[in-house]
Amino acid sequence: MAVLTEEQSMLRDAAKTWTQEKSPVTAFRKVRDSGRPEAFDPAAFAEMAEMGWTGVIIPEEYGGSDFGYLSLGLILEETGRTLTASPLLSSALAAASAIILGGTDAQKEAWLPKIASGELIGTLAIDEGPHHHPEKVALAAAKSGAGYKLTGSKTFVLEGMAAGLFVVSARTSGKPGDKEGITLFLVPADAKGLSRKALKLADSRGAAVVTFDGVEVGADAVLGAADNGYDLLEQTLDRARAGLAAEMLGAALQAFEVTLDYLKTRVQFGQLIGSFQALQHRAAKMFTDLELSRSCVEAALAAIDDNSKDVPELVSLAKAKMGDTLHLVSNEMVQMHGGIGMTDAHDAGLYLKRARAAEATYGGQSYHRDRYARIGGY
Repeated sequence: MAVLTEEQSMLRDAAKTWTQEKSPVTAFRKVRDSGRPEAFDPAAFAEMAEMGWTGVIIPEEYGGSDFGYLSLGLILEETGRTLTASPLLSSALAAASAIILGGTDAQKEAWLPKIASGELIGTLAIDEGPHHHPEKVALAAAKSGAGYKLTGSKTFVLEGMAAGLFVVSARTSGKPGDKEGITLFLVPADAKGLSRKALKLADSRGAAVVTFDGVEVGADAVLGAADNGYDLLEQTLDRARAGLAAEMLGAALQAFEVTLDYLKTRVQFGQLIGSFQALQHRAAKMFTDLELSRSCVEAALAAIDDNSKDVPELVSLAKAKMGDTLHLVSNEMVQMHGGIGMTDAHDAGLYLKRARAAEATYGGQSYHRDRYARIGGY
């Protein structure tokens, strides 16, 4: 485990207490069954903001605490344990990172304080197809007077129904698949011509298809450099991927601990099933994979805080390894619980569904293994 500062330890402990008391899995079930279009509890998110979680990576001059990505990762790990649905990842990490990394002083002053306070929810609008391909941007941004006109659509936009600000990747030149010619834009949700449609995902989290029908924005909406936004996009996505990997770690740890408790209490054929050697071996496999995954996730988050050159490969390593581990542990949770594990009455299915959705978000295992190999020159 990473060596935590006193402040980080306090932050982790506070997050653990709050999620267990105020946002257990039963709270997620209530949100799921309520049919709320935003797919999270606004009151719970407001409490997160009051505790300062929405400003952890945001500089102090913009209303944040500037505690860093490892600190936010510790919070996301605890929310992952209880399957807490919130815009913390999409807004306080992903959207905030894009503005911190590429925003002008005016853009930072306009948006970061609102994100830090929880008043505004931001999100990334990146992918346009069923798979994660950030360079395959077809959404067009044509010159229109002093600004641009955006036409196209984005899909699987996290918290797309609740967001008040979209960080949109658009093509200002070239063709889909080119890394050159991509520009990032800050587009308010109330922009004329912008519409959204809720998506129903397996894990019951909030997502949407966002359509841009000739949405006009000024030149001041450009985030970073026009035509050269791909590097900024990748830096932003790496931070989102690392945060998601931390959340996935929490889900995997909780799924393993619940399963381990079951092995120690369930009696079959007159003895505890945990005494069967085959199940002991499978539990040992999960434990070692979880320890390796924690090392990968914390290394990626620490590298971001240290502004290391190896952030891309460490992030892809963490996302790929964490995806494999959560896939395994969520499967084993269902299988080892037997028939009850296949019912909605048990939490096992909720963890399995969250695992599948999280694996695909911001790139699955195969995507990141390929990316890791390309970075290494293989």
